[in-house]
Amino acid sequence: MKKPIDTAGKVAGAPYSVAIDTGSTVYVSGQVPLDAKTGKLVAGGIKEQTEQVFANLKSALQEAGLSLHNVVKSTVFMSDLAEFGAMNEVYAKQMPAPFPARSTVQVAALPLGAKVEIEVVAVR
Repeated sequence: MKKPIDTAGKVAGAPYSVAIDTGSTVYVSGQVPLDAKTGKLVAGGIKEQTEQVFANLKSALQEAGLSLHNVVKSTVFMSDLAEFGAMNEVYAKQMPAPFPARSTVQVAALPLGAKVEIEVVAVR
């Protein structure tokens, strides 16, 4: 079974699903700090962008009947690892313990000029 999950925070016209639910596992595509109401990146710096990314992750997980408590793996993509501390501060407040396994990498650029993108894998 492979059920697509789409939410209002999806980049318009992009050929991907926000998440795929396999029944036991939900794979959430990388979420950028896109405000579903405006269709644009949220204003502000890395903290504000990370908060919006978590709002988008929660929305996708909720559509699958899950929450951040179900996340077992996350991958954080950042355009500047010098901002890791500020991102990590928000991450630690948003992600419930026990924290999932995590990778964090710096990339040359992110969609729409975002500073951060996070993808997660959650289990039932």
